[in-house]
Amino acid sequence: MLTMLWNNRAEEAQQALDELFWNEQIGLYDIEIPCPDGACNTIFHYWWMAHAVDVLVDGLTRTGDAKYAARLAALYDGLLERNGGVWPNELYDDMEWMALAWLRAYGATGETKYKEAADILWTDIQTGWNDHMGGGIAWQKSQLDYKNTPANAPAVILAARLYKAFGRPEDLAWAVKIYEWQKAHLINPETGFAWDGMNRTGDGSIDKEWKFTYCQGVVIGAGVELFRVTGERGYLDDAIRTYHAAVAELVHPETGLLPDEEDGDGGLFKGVLVRYVAELAHEEPSLAEAAVLLGHNADALWSRGRCERRGVFSTSWDAQPVERVTLSTQLSGVKLLERAAELEKRGQLAAAETV
Repeated sequence: MLTMLWNNRAEEAQQALDELFWNEQIGLYDIEIPCPDGACNTIFHYWWMAHAVDVLVDGLTRTGDAKYAARLAALYDGLLERNGGVWPNELYDDMEWMALAWLRAYGATGETKYKEAADILWTDIQTGWNDHMGGGIAWQKSQLDYKNTPANAPAVILAARLYKAFGRPEDLAWAVKIYEWQKAHLINPETGFAWDGMNRTGDGSIDKEWKFTYCQGVVIGAGVELFRVTGERGYLDDAIRTYHAAVAELVHPETGLLPDEEDGDGGLFKGVLVRYVAELAHEEPSLAEAAVLLGHNADALWSRGRCERRGVFSTSWDAQPVERVTLSTQLSGVKLLERAAELEKRGQLAAAETV
């Protein structure tokens, strides 16, 4: 019998996000709570807001409730105003997240302006590709010779989804080209683990010591999306290999939980991984352990990593949150619960994870 347990929990988390973080005066979410009179909003976290768009699309897709569409419209206006009336910024990875989010919003609502935002951003993102380090998209416009996984793997996801949505051959060509560069330069050939970046310090070295859930998530997502649009099994096999490497490197061997990567930008990292692990579980149902991993982490978050009084989440999914909670951390918690709701709907969560 299908339950609605995780659906209800995801909805409760979305409600807390809206009630506690939304700032009507600026048309954006506060970047942390508590935030008296909006005083916390000294920095514009563009890529956090992109993920806020993404979780609103999650809620809309799950429920069909018009409140999510209304909040998307308000956030669109708030973001455009805060960014000076334009969509591009200086960071290629930030723009990729924003484009991915508005592309999903377009798919969920049919609002043409969301498609236009994604297309504007995609055109700008392509200017980040250059010959430094043998190709790849730069991380930022002021450092064109630094190439990293955060600026390349999400671009593969975006290009593949654009191809799927609109059938433009050049988008598929971009997806394949970027993927091949990523695989050749920033994937451990022995394990499939994604390295963070190369030439950050100008000496061509690879940041192999930076082991983040974020990087594994986007590489998994890149493989899944290319498999979906090409049917080539090798892409899915790559994603499965990176998934196993991520588990071996990053999941605690005793608790089975994903790591605490602190707040700030790190607060969003696990949310990126769980989104694309769920996509992998959907595409490869026989990889039952992926659904189990997500269900286990969702159980921990709900039972131990959540403040019941306010419905907010900790950077550790195994401990109570402290008084200050960043938007990034809250978004990751919402993402995890939305993924659990997806798995519940598909019947992919075992009974032990739904009681």
